[in-house]
Amino acid sequence: MNPHDPHGEAVAASFKWQSTSQGMSAKSSNIDEIYACDVFDQRKMRERLPKHIYNNVLNTIESKGRISMDDAEVIATAMKDWAIERGATHYTHWFQPMTGLTAEKHDALITPDGQGSIVYRLSGSSLVQGEPDASSFPSGGLRATFEARGYTAWDPTSPAFIVRGTNYATLCIPTAFVSWNGEALDKKTPLLRSIDALNKQAMRILKIFGTDDGVHSVGSTLGSEQEYFLVDRNLYFARPDLVSCGRTLFGATPPKHQQLDDHYFGSIPTRVNAFMADFEEELFRLGVPVQTRHNEVAPGQYEIAPLFESTNIACDHQAILMDTLKRVAGRFGFVALLHEKPFAGMNGSGKHNNWSMSTDTGVNLLDPQDETHTTRQFMTYLCAVIRAVHLHGDLIRAAIASASNDHRLGANEAPPAIISIFLGDMLTDLIEQIEKGSTSRTLKGGSLDLGARSLPDLQRDSGDRNRTSPFAFTGNKFELRAVGSTASVAWPNTVINTIVADSLSYIAGEIEKQLGDKATDAKRDQVVLKVLQGVVKEHKAIIFNGDNYSDEWQEEAAQRGLPNLRSTAEALPALERSVAKKLFKKHKVLSGSELESRVEIFAEKYITEVCIEAEQMVSIARTMLLPAALKHQRNNAETINASEQAGVECGQLRESLDAFADLTMRFQSQIEKLEAALTLPDQPPLEQCTYCRESVIVAMDELRALGDALEVHVESAIWPLPSYQELLTLR
Repeated sequence: MNPHDPHGEAVAASFKWQSTSQGMSAKSSNIDEIYACDVFDQRKMRERLPKHIYNNVLNTIESKGRISMDDAEVIATAMKDWAIERGATHYTHWFQPMTGLTAEKHDALITPDGQGSIVYRLSGSSLVQGEPDASSFPSGGLRATFEARGYTAWDPTSPAFIVRGTNYATLCIPTAFVSWNGEALDKKTPLLRSIDALNKQAMRILKIFGTDDGVHSVGSTLGSEQEYFLVDRNLYFARPDLVSCGRTLFGATPPKHQQLDDHYFGSIPTRVNAFMADFEEELFRLGVPVQTRHNEVAPGQYEIAPLFESTNIACDHQAILMDTLKRVAGRFGFVALLHEKPFAGMNGSGKHNNWSMSTDTGVNLLDPQDETHTTRQFMTYLCAVIRAVHLHGDLIRAAIASASNDHRLGANEAPPAIISIFLGDMLTDLIEQIEKGSTSRTLKGGSLDLGARSLPDLQRDSGDRNRTSPFAFTGNKFELRAVGSTASVAWPNTVINTIVADSLSYIAGEIEKQLGDKATDAKRDQVVLKVLQGVVKEHKAIIFNGDNYSDEWQEEAAQRGLPNLRSTAEALPALERSVAKKLFKKHKVLSGSELESRVEIFAEKYITEVCIEAEQMVSIARTMLLPAALKHQRNNAETINASEQAGVECGQLRESLDAFADLTMRFQSQIEKLEAALTLPDQPPLEQCTYCRESVIVAMDELRALGDALEVHVESAIWPLPSYQELLTLR
């Protein structure tokens, strides 16, 4: 399902490994040579495994059992044989620690046989379990430095794949990562737990409506669009801020950037198109199904959009996509920037997190159908999401909080930090009917006559879209637009799955309590409507279909009691509240200590990133920009002195020189103020986050303003950094 297509149907095999073969490469007429050939997918399992073991794998994928060690031995041998046929010499347990990146430790598939020869071997135990050193990964206090043991556990619901380089091929086995105590040290483990929690509660709703026949599981589906910038590699390495921080810490806005909107959806530059072709081909080889590519708003900015998949696989594929993006960009002399705001004053980058729920039989539970007012089941799932977001909007905000995303949220291309839901005209009307206690109509969009004989009539949707809403219903899914472009999508979707599971649990409990045994369909519909009526009355304050950027909404949201958490420092405390601890513990997604560890990890990452940027800023300012400003000042002074000695009146030039000298002195003084601010107080991490927001970042903003003012006046031949004009112009 295309995440841009509000009418797409859920992928029937969304909970099974997919062999992506939806088109032909221009370079090959053999699908197997290009599409999914480096993925040990369901088709290859079926070809290489005994039927009963293959069926056991399917049962595991469908949450109906676990793979035995005997089966694991057979699977490992088949996977090893396939991998060495594809040229692999090593394997790795590929996992996603709390760094926000992926991690891997490569082990050889080659083993001495003790008789002077070698054999290729991958045992079942090596497939199922690994033991990387856990001491140096972020643990938030779950592990001390001297407590090094950690385990990786094979995730059989996500297919293994081969990553290639110029002279290597490595078999990557997706795994979870836990400590010696079994506590989650990664982003996959809580995600899988949240999927189980959602499945359990969503199945209760299906059972209430009698639509659970033939359904083995319900899970969330995800299509996560990725925005990014491309810059020339040689210019990138001339910018220490881009190298160490991923964004420009200084840079004056050029006369022309995105004001004319001429880059958005414009013709893709030839060199970029060539990169995109190779990028997408490699993604197809890795089983990552992508469909859409286009220019984004800012010069040098682009977007790629995937097809929908089950959330666990989609999150793995997002991590693969980001790694592949950076790797392939280098082949074309580019560096891919994933930072949320690499260029101040211009469009930033995010991920549009398109989330829905689907059965393993392919039924999208958030598809309104044609006569929505008659579909009580859809209304139930919809109201569960509304209740979840209203009760736990602060957790959603915390889930997308980071130092880099703080630069973007609330700007023109990203929703503000007030979490609200957009439903559109048709669903808003339906919610109002539910509140009144009866449903009798579904608003229709009708058709559009464009007034030209050659143009077709267009089928109009029942409501418009809202690009300012953080959590918008877009046809048959909700789009969380506020996820940052550098972020792993696993954590935001863990939170969404969990809060929706909790609301489904509440609604199912209320319906079951009032319904009793052997109720008729009519009584069931009456009870469901009554329960949903209560939910709507209590939680309708989260629904807002207007302009989320307006000042009026800020005031109205406050009156509705919706939190406005403008920064990471304000958002993270939501994870410490008792309601969050009870929520994650109730659904067995995170224990109290696991949740506390994440608060500490997120806080420490925020503090560290801010301090790295501040220190890099001081270094650039002191060693590059200040010398350039002083040289420019000296050159001007010498020119003025020589002119005056020749009898030329230079009063206006001297005034300009005095003003520039004053600017330079203020710049130098601000460097010292930022250095002083970098002495952090001895406080708990969350309080240090607040200090960084209120002191360090404020000092950085002031230094940047002065530095950018200097750039405007200094001769370009002297200024040591490539300008925005150069960085944003791809050749």
